Amino acid sequence: MKSCLVVDDSKVIRMVARRILEEMGFAVIEAVDGQEAIDRCLEAMPDAVLLDWNMPVKSGIDFLRELRAAPGGDEPVVVFCTTENDLEHIQEAITAGANEYIMKPFDSEIIQAKFEQVGLI
Repeated sequence: MKSCLVVDDSKVIRMVARRILEEMGFAVIEAVDGQEAIDRCLEAMPDAVLLDWNMPVKSGIDFLRELRAAPGGDEPVVVFCTTENDLEHIQEAITAGANEYIMKPFDSEIIQAKFEQVGLI
């Protein structure tokens, strides 16, 4: 079973994402901010990361840069899932190593389509 780390400071977003991902057959791990997310990744690298941008402690983009620099950190597929939808944010995310970008709000069809595009399902 593939694993997906859901990183978002919103409990509701994590709950909705967990339900969708579990229905798609993923084991789900959660983190409330970028620091907790990097700690989880260093314990066991997930197959995928669904990542918010704006979070306390460590932002999504800071987490992504740290992840990509870590041993094995080039392996997880990272999909940003955020309200930041301007071209500048999207380019910064892709440059930092994101594989895809989803705008909030999202639903199961959007996540499934993006995960198919990046080869996770």
